[in-house]
Amino acid sequence: MKKIACTIFFFISLIVAAQSEQLALDYYEKGEFEKALTLLEQIGAKQPSNYYFFQRIIDCYQQLEQFDKAEKAILERKKRYDQPILYIDLGYNYQLQKQENKAIKQYELALKEIENQPAYAYQIGSGFEKKVLVEWALKAYEKGQEVNPELNFDYQIALLQGQLGNIELMTDKLLDYAYEKQDNTAIVQNYLTRFIADEAQSTFLNYLKKTLLLRTQKNPDIYWNQFLSWLYVQQKEYGKAFIQEKAIYKRNPESLNAILSLAYMAVDDKQEEDAISILEYVLENTNDVSQQVAAQTLLMQLKMEEATPSDYSKIDSELNYLLEKYGFQSTTVALIKLQAHFKAFYLNQPQEASSLLNKALKLRLNNREISEIKMELADVLLFDEKFNQSILYYAQVEENMKNDVLAHEASMKMAKANYYKNDFDWALQQVKVLKQSSSLLIANDAVELFLLIKDNSYEDSTRVALTSFAKADLLLYQNKEEQALNGFISILEKQKGDAIEDETLYRIATIYSKRKEYQKAIDYYKQILEHHADGIYVDEALFFSAEIYRKYLDDPEKAKPLYEKMIFEHADSIYFTEARKQFRILRGDANL
Repeated sequence: MKKIACTIFFFISLIVAAQSEQLALDYYEKGEFEKALTLLEQIGAKQPSNYYFFQRIIDCYQQLEQFDKAEKAILERKKRYDQPILYIDLGYNYQLQKQENKAIKQYELALKEIENQPAYAYQIGSGFEKKVLVEWALKAYEKGQEVNPELNFDYQIALLQGQLGNIELMTDKLLDYAYEKQDNTAIVQNYLTRFIADEAQSTFLNYLKKTLLLRTQKNPDIYWNQFLSWLYVQQKEYGKAFIQEKAIYKRNPESLNAILSLAYMAVDDKQEEDAISILEYVLENTNDVSQQVAAQTLLMQLKMEEATPSDYSKIDSELNYLLEKYGFQSTTVALIKLQAHFKAFYLNQPQEASSLLNKALKLRLNNREISEIKMELADVLLFDEKFNQSILYYAQVEENMKNDVLAHEASMKMAKANYYKNDFDWALQQVKVLKQSSSLLIANDAVELFLLIKDNSYEDSTRVALTSFAKADLLLYQNKEEQALNGFISILEKQKGDAIEDETLYRIATIYSKRKEYQKAIDYYKQILEHHADGIYVDEALFFSAEIYRKYLDDPEKAKPLYEKMIFEHADSIYFTEARKQFRILRGDANL
């Protein structure tokens, strides 16, 4: 019984101590230093060796301007423990009292400790950093490397140079560190990304490109080609990244996976010309069947997106040839899906597409491949207006791929299916959840559908306009552009001035843009900007108008102010990064 009682008492004591420590830290974080100090002094008396609590006691003394108590506590600890960092604590205590000479003397004593024991460099450098004594922290790290060249503080020195505004020094040190410690390359790249994304740092970006190019020329190590390729990918300059990846492959022709990945990124970012060049290079240089299938599938996808009805027969023949060449098997699932999609959405043969996909489900596939086939099958069934069957397959994908982006995509498509079948309340419930999706694109689509249904249910309880809009939207999904366009124009005529007007204008502009009737698209985007300036499609209207002027109408002077307005007024837009990049180029910032 005595043992049990002692054990219980011991655990209760631990709980009380933990609660006391947490309360002290809570007071400290809130800036209630007198309350914190009372508790911290009690904790410090019980744990005299604990520097963490000692440091907070000193902070409290200093915040309360009890500098004498702080000095006495530091000197007493110095007698008991040999901790060089205490020189910094004492010097900082003098500095707070404007006793600069005394402070400098203590800081120099701290640096002297590094001369005697270089291993102290990190602790002392970090101690200076915590006090925001940047110059002294630099001296500590540099002293450590000077005394013992085996030590590497390039990363710490780089960050400090960045704080001092010495961006070029920071860049050089970060690159030196990354090369020396290549396992930490991702850490360095993540840090550099902050500066790459900063509108005010175009000088930094140009210097980074310049110094990486010089390093690729001076040092034959492919590491620098890989780093430069990474930078070009961040800028979505896939053609330039491709040049670096080719240089890497020529020296190390083991795998084309990196180049193939580059093609996928170029396709996702609608850079078709670069994507085609990359894919053709892959096909010219690989004997790997899986890579050939992947490249051919992407090339056919690009052809489909640019095709007119007169091209359909040829594309159908090419798809049939490729499937015959590579076989109807698990390695050609992507090609099978593409052929099914083409049959349904381009040739209007949904039954044949469904048959093809059901046949594919009998192959030996992994869970992801099965889910991808079912997703495509659901899309085809939705095209065929078999709403309930399509929803069933989307639900299966959602269940089979829980917590995967594919599950979120299936959920969004299920909501869209309910919207197309005019079950607006159920669709609304689904998109309420999807607004919080970790995928920015899905969350954005969910918000758009949520607002479409919500806004057009409030003013019109019968949802007449919303029903017509959903019907036209379904036609657009079915790739029946002309019918969809007529439907949206009819809504615009009948519902002029209603809440649904800006959504309708946006859909019409999108269709005209796809049909390469660019001036008409511009006119409809302009109506959004003029009459719905507080609506949710303003960033799209600005961005796509700018893109049309820049890419298709060869009028950069009209594109530039639209990009600029995007940057300053719509920083939360998913198009912000690309708008900023194009604005910089048009302004003449991108010199490399």
